[in-house]
Amino acid sequence: MTDRPDGAKGHNGLSYADAGVDIDAGNALIDRIKPAAKATQRPGTMSGLGGFGALFDLKAAGYDDPILVAATDGVGTKLRIAINTNEVDTIGIDLVAMCVNDLVCQGAEPLFFLDYFATGKLDLDQATRIINGIAAGCAASGCALIGGETAEMPGMYHAGDFDLAGFAVGAMERGHDLPAGVGAGDVLLGLRSNGVHSNGYSLVRKVVDVSGLGWDAPAPFADNTLGAALLAPTRLYVKPALSAVRAGGVHALAHITGGGLTENLPRVLPDDLGAEIDLTAWTLPPVFCWLRDQGGLAQAEMLKTFNAGIGMVLVVAADRADALTELLENAGEGVHRLGIVTPGVGVRYSGTLA
Repeated sequence: MTDRPDGAKGHNGLSYADAGVDIDAGNALIDRIKPAAKATQRPGTMSGLGGFGALFDLKAAGYDDPILVAATDGVGTKLRIAINTNEVDTIGIDLVAMCVNDLVCQGAEPLFFLDYFATGKLDLDQATRIINGIAAGCAASGCALIGGETAEMPGMYHAGDFDLAGFAVGAMERGHDLPAGVGAGDVLLGLRSNGVHSNGYSLVRKVVDVSGLGWDAPAPFADNTLGAALLAPTRLYVKPALSAVRAGGVHALAHITGGGLTENLPRVLPDDLGAEIDLTAWTLPPVFCWLRDQGGLAQAEMLKTFNAGIGMVLVVAADRADALTELLENAGEGVHRLGIVTPGVGVRYSGTLA
């Protein structure tokens, strides 16, 4: 024991590293991810990583009278599968997609993205893989990764655990916001999903528990392990959706996340309008068939929890439906004519998911 200046007795020589926080590792991570972030630069980007704030020039991005649109989200309990399997390379794509797919529903072009990555003990290799995935999602969406925060918080997370949050900002010219002009008779075009995307994973994990399968078991519905198949990243709809909006005739877009078609589609419809959807218009993907059959899930539960194979819905003018379908298919999207907008409230279904 030694004397301290205030007269108290205590141990000397403790450092932040002794408390479990490695500042050098955080700095090393910034150095590692700078090339990936730089690859996402687009017109308007003004600064690289490492500053106290990130700058973006709307004028340089080509806007005259812009309205900003912001969105934030996470990945939910899909993270638990990524952590348990150490398959973390695409979870960052999910993070970006959950934010930018929302932005485009307002008619906005995503401009830049910031991430928040928190863990108990920073693993440089793991963190680099995660953030490289975020950068890949940004590049595919045409937005710049201009900053973020890495928090090492010993005592807050179990060994190997981490959490992610994302923040995206987009813009549109004043007066171009969506939804706009939705009317009875508009056609609903559904874009296929890549699978479960990033919602409903608490139920997914419950079904897997009931099945008795491990994450490394062969997936009953895919040529992959169960864990890898369930980690298929959320589809990024930004570029094809914006192309459709710019082509004319799109009145609204709905990102089909938690709540499924049942709850997300009414969010973009006027209060006095609803939708009729033909469930035979598309085939339920194998992953959803397995979840339904293994968990004994009712059709109403499937449609209110999962995207059921439809990740984005475009509400379009009837006389533009064929042209927009062709445009979207040429962009690589699987397009299904789901139904129409009708008088009344809520989503009404005909047929059966099969």
